[in-house]
Amino acid sequence: MKRPARLSATFVKTVNVPGRYGDGRGGHGLSLLVKPASAGGFSKAWAQRIRPHGEPANIGLGAYPVVSLATARGKALANAKAIAEGRDPRAATSRIPTFEQAVETVIAIHAANWKSGGKSADQWRASLRDYALPVLGSKRVSAITTADVMRVLLPIWSAKRETATRVRQRIGAVCKWAIAQGYREDNPAGDAISAALPKNSVRRQHQRALPHAEVGRALATIRASRAHRGTILAFEFLVLTASRSGEVRGALWTEVDRDAAAWTIPAGRMKARLEHRVPLPARALEILDEALPLADESGLVFPSPTGRMLSDATMSKLLREQGIAAVPHGFRSSFRDWAAECSDAPREVCEIALAHVNSDRVEAAYRRTDLFERRRQLMEEWAAYIA
Repeated sequence: MKRPARLSATFVKTVNVPGRYGDGRGGHGLSLLVKPASAGGFSKAWAQRIRPHGEPANIGLGAYPVVSLATARGKALANAKAIAEGRDPRAATSRIPTFEQAVETVIAIHAANWKSGGKSADQWRASLRDYALPVLGSKRVSAITTADVMRVLLPIWSAKRETATRVRQRIGAVCKWAIAQGYREDNPAGDAISAALPKNSVRRQHQRALPHAEVGRALATIRASRAHRGTILAFEFLVLTASRSGEVRGALWTEVDRDAAAWTIPAGRMKARLEHRVPLPARALEILDEALPLADESGLVFPSPTGRMLSDATMSKLLREQGIAAVPHGFRSSFRDWAAECSDAPREVCEIALAHVNSDRVEAAYRRTDLFERRRQLMEEWAAYIA
């Protein structure tokens, strides 16, 4: 792409070649920085080369298209005037938040899209509090460097790869917000440190699960325990429906259709944010009958002894106490292994039973059924197998 002598609105909108494009003579050091975006396409940000008190420096002026060419030129002119008057445009750093302050702003922005009642905000705060804030917390977002981010990540990159990856993503989200606000022009947690971090040599640890042949014995052990009745019933319901712990713990009587032998989980409580119908085998309906005496004003199918939703640690604790070497989520893996090895169900039926999102966009676009009756047969076979 031909580099223009001076930027134009059309060029800024259409440029798709990475690089730095200056605004030419009279542009007061203004330039457009174009980089490939991780999600595809390109990110574009404004920067200005200034010389306050004779010392060269770069400052960010915001991201395009939030900041237009005309606005960026206005900011560059204002900065040039400030320097001509002997002032440093960077001196007004009191308006630039610290990393810790910016974290709360970014969480508030994203919270609207997070699952209601979920733990995303708490997880953000906990991971950044434990690993990032000791290094970055008091720094202005404009002053954070790649070296600072490396200081956060290197101590945990090999030993806690999953955590480190999430911390890096969250630092990056804060820095991208800072770019959009014009506080900086680059993301120090981006591609620049990828080559410097050790390659992934750590095996991902999967959720602990039982071989499917041992699930029936585990259920018998749980049923014979002296745990709270609601917890025992919730656990067996979880295994029978191959559902996630949160979906079962939050199940409401209003979601259950006894006549259709179906449980419809609303989109707001699903990981994929899509409504999911679960066919209920005969044993699952019996569990619902056994749970009826526990019903209270909460509307929960499996309320805790205090009338609230069971905590996410309750079923895990029950398994540990009974000496069962698995976690609740692992029983989904047990079901999937059984379905692959012992049933005749097609892969698509098994994946929908687990509420997995179809990664093939073309296939997903043409699928107009949730294969409910075929899944009903599969879940009845699973219930008979673990009985």
